[in-house]
Amino acid sequence: MSGGMTAPPAEPFFLDAAPGRRFCLFYPPLGACRGAVLYVHPFAEEMNRARRMAALQARALAQQGYGVLQLDLHGCGDSGGDFGDARWTTWLDDLARGAAWLHARLGQPLTLWGLRLGALLALDFARTAAHPPQALLLWQPVLKGSSYLTQFLRLKMAASLQGGDDAQPGTDALRRMLNDGQTLEIAGYDLSPELAAALDALDPLEAMTPPCPVHWFEALSGAGRQLPAGAMRAADAWRARGVDLRQHALACPPFWTTPEIAVSPDLVAATTRALLEHADAA
Repeated sequence: MSGGMTAPPAEPFFLDAAPGRRFCLFYPPLGACRGAVLYVHPFAEEMNRARRMAALQARALAQQGYGVLQLDLHGCGDSGGDFGDARWTTWLDDLARGAAWLHARLGQPLTLWGLRLGALLALDFARTAAHPPQALLLWQPVLKGSSYLTQFLRLKMAASLQGGDDAQPGTDALRRMLNDGQTLEIAGYDLSPELAAALDALDPLEAMTPPCPVHWFEALSGAGRQLPAGAMRAADAWRARGVDLRQHALACPPFWTTPEIAVSPDLVAATTRALLEHADAA
């Protein structure tokens, strides 16, 4: 335990990549290092709205001896490139670079921590990485890339309605525009046809068999609520294939969607406790 001491401050730096550079924040571990954690942030504006929670969780893990790397993916945050240039394969390469940097810095087993679409990206990376992570921490994982894309496209429809355009195209028409090679501006982000196609082609969560133990955290609107049917279905499919899965359901605000800053100390505490228990059991 930390014994009342405070972990060192986060270290900002740029990591060389292709193309451009990636902005990173590294939270050094307090005391003897227990392990390395790579954070995989969510999509578009969800990334910005989750920054406070990501920082709180990173500090909590660093306080318990984990080195945590927060990496802005290509075209996101303070990294090089525009969002319209982002590609799923480039993001996978970014995670490989982040994992390599953590290994060179700490030489400790890697844990991937993904939020929302970042959880799907972390799973996709984990199942193809040369060295699979020792554990996955999933916060409110997206269940299906194509469904998430549909929800994102609806933001454009909503904006058109608010602007008085009653003849706005539906999601099927927007998909056809993407398939025809058009880039769409949605909620301030340019969505490329290539990234949209990658989201549509992603395996659903239940088909992505994790290669390591998983702690899945599902934020519910109130105490006593049941896990969504899709989450239960994916969890049952994983367990049927022998995945070591622990699901954690807790009351938590949807901080990745709320315009105002929202935090959940319970989620931070539960995540920290789960990783410590995993380390003790290993």
